[in-house]
Amino acid sequence: MGSAGPKYDRQPLYYGGKHQTTNETFQTTDPSCDRPLADICKADKSSVDAAISSAQRAFPKWSSTPAMERSRILLRAVALLRQRNDELALIETHDTGKPFSETSTVDVITGTDVLEYYANLVASGGLNGETTQLRPDAWVYTTKAPLGVCAGIGAWNYPIQIALWKSAPCLAAGNCMVYKPSEFTPLHALKLAEIYTEAGVPPGVFNVVQGAGDVGGMLTSHPSIAKVSFTGQVSTGSKVASSAVAGMKYVTMELGGKSPCIILPDAQLENAVDGAMMANFFSTGQVCTNGTRVFVPQSMLKAFEKRLLEKMELVRPGDVMDPNTNFGPLVSKVHSEKVKEYIRHGIETDKAKLLYGGLGKPELAKGIDTNGFWVKPTIFTNCTDSMKITTDEIFGPVLCILPYSDSGPDYLSTLVRRANATPMGLAAGVFTTNIDMGHKVVAQLEAGITWVNTWGESPAEMPVGGWKMSGLGVENGRKGIENWVQNKSTLVEMGGSVATAFSKL
Repeated sequence: MGSAGPKYDRQPLYYGGKHQTTNETFQTTDPSCDRPLADICKADKSSVDAAISSAQRAFPKWSSTPAMERSRILLRAVALLRQRNDELALIETHDTGKPFSETSTVDVITGTDVLEYYANLVASGGLNGETTQLRPDAWVYTTKAPLGVCAGIGAWNYPIQIALWKSAPCLAAGNCMVYKPSEFTPLHALKLAEIYTEAGVPPGVFNVVQGAGDVGGMLTSHPSIAKVSFTGQVSTGSKVASSAVAGMKYVTMELGGKSPCIILPDAQLENAVDGAMMANFFSTGQVCTNGTRVFVPQSMLKAFEKRLLEKMELVRPGDVMDPNTNFGPLVSKVHSEKVKEYIRHGIETDKAKLLYGGLGKPELAKGIDTNGFWVKPTIFTNCTDSMKITTDEIFGPVLCILPYSDSGPDYLSTLVRRANATPMGLAAGVFTTNIDMGHKVVAQLEAGITWVNTWGESPAEMPVGGWKMSGLGVENGRKGIENWVQNKSTLVEMGGSVATAFSKL
């Protein structure tokens, strides 16, 4: 792309089933070359109010549409998403900087999987309640009702996946949504809204308003919003949750982490190294579940470091459209500066041993624009629990090796205590050849998402959510639909008379 102008047309808002424009705009930038991609219409209060009003008008009909019919409509959207996978993946690559090899095989597909899962779930009784015979002549039954108009606030690292993870259970349950994408990666949202409309989702059921945190604040505090689903960093999520709960809104918060990746002494070296690399360098480290604290036993440390360094040549930065590229730039200038500052702090202040990478940009092939927001994949070793790089969420490709003593009878309890010594609890994982030990360790880890002998996979069937400061509620799986409904219990007395305390003596 040259410097002549934006690659995409001006992006409007979307509500009431139509494109809607505003006068004020902002730009989204291609991270691989730091050039503008498109002008984005910025929502103001009147457009946010209008989007919410359109959702309110749509809610009575959509919520009373039989679940089977909602499912058919959403499954048509699934077919369109799969048909246009590469087109949507290209948009994600332009907007996020992630290699096309990743966006075309992960981002759109995994989001669409969740939409298909929930469409099938509600069609097959997933919204059914329970019945209990209390007495021979009395029954209790429960029903699930949609919440109303919900706000979805997305993050920039998995734009269309997150939009689908939020809108799929929301719409399947009979709610309507006003969705605000991240201002750094907004291009997917309009396409998703158009696909929903093409599939037959009625006007007003899924709406898009773009902008920064102030637009999110308008949604969060709006009295007509019944629920807020937010994905982002812990500090922002705390503010969003406080604002939402003050209005007695339902909330789902999927926030950050500082997750432990534990290599047990019996782990296969190759698996341990591959797992640690996936837990730190996939998606250029911009994954909330990253296992950035890699605990390695002293008995394996030298071999682990040696093999890790050998395999770092397999991290291939380059042309993001080259199918061999598996490492892209960071998403924005402000984020790249933040990550570089952490690397500098690790070197100069924490005094961790720099094993690989560091400051500066990775070596790129001739002809590749070096103006993008590139950072080197970086490895620190001999890290301690108190270093800033091991306590703060960096959200970049920075792997910290924390050695631990694996001698003595109590080493495992000390290791688990160190792993849990963080206010966050999003994810954790263990690598071992002893599956019994894997289960034993995972059971003690204070995290909502855990893996044994793998890292990062979050299929539609798997509920995911954080403990401690890492979130509230879960997304995906059968449990995920519960976060988009409210329950009603009804007791029916069939005995023909009403029990009373006010009878004649």
